[in-house]
Amino acid sequence: MISRLEAKDVLRRVGTQQDEEIDLAEAALALAALEQPETELDRYRDHLSLLAREVAELNPPEEDSLEARVAALQDVLVARHGYEGDTLTYDDIQNANMMRVIDRKKGLPVALGILFIQSARAQGWSIFGLNFPGHFLVRLEYAGERIIIDPFNQGQARSVMELRDLLKIAAGADAELTPEYYATVGNRDILLRLQNNLKLRFLKADRVDKAVEVLDGMLLFAPNEATLWRESGLLNAHAGNLAAAVGALETFMELGGNDLLRHQTALLIQQLKTRLN
Repeated sequence: MISRLEAKDVLRRVGTQQDEEIDLAEAALALAALEQPETELDRYRDHLSLLAREVAELNPPEEDSLEARVAALQDVLVARHGYEGDTLTYDDIQNANMMRVIDRKKGLPVALGILFIQSARAQGWSIFGLNFPGHFLVRLEYAGERIIIDPFNQGQARSVMELRDLLKIAAGADAELTPEYYATVGNRDILLRLQNNLKLRFLKADRVDKAVEVLDGMLLFAPNEATLWRESGLLNAHAGNLAAAVGALETFMELGGNDLLRHQTALLIQQLKTRLN
């Protein structure tokens, strides 16, 4: 069993790690435990290990190729275990909770992407999340070749034309593919993207209190993200948590930011302290 306190300790340790040291799936399970404490994690860890073993069995070294690696991931995660994007209840918060994603075999693109990344990296393969807006994608690399995979849609390989269509859906009809959308993102950024989905859904439902809780969890594993501290301060102020708001905004000031934001934040801190007194 993992308690909420133990999950927070795990995430604090993640916050001290170098990006390449972060175990994506383990951190995602700890984040899920913040919402679903007192859960036995071993069965989820066992499932992740099973996925990795089955991918290895389907990709013997003598038949290795980029296409074979993609096929192994598709065969195991999609055909054998039935993972798929939740197109019917996309905004369900369960889709960003790794425990519930494993239980239900469906989720958001980034949650499913973590499973693809974890299963591939267990083989020592080079796989990365991409900085693609609105729809998380991963890129698998081998022997100088690359394939972009869509975890939400059966792990399909995506062509440039399909990527262009996805971009226009996410960013508007005038959007065009640029190199920044092919840039890789780190493990911490993937976790931030996972939790940002939760935060936005709670804000949309006018659950500022829950959005603040999600931000608190994000700050555990990304304590140096100045913008998160400022957002935490603003949301806490909106929720009436004035002391917490001041503390978060002062941390933002310590971490830096542009001059305009720092000036605005300093004024807000003064206003909040006046209300506290």
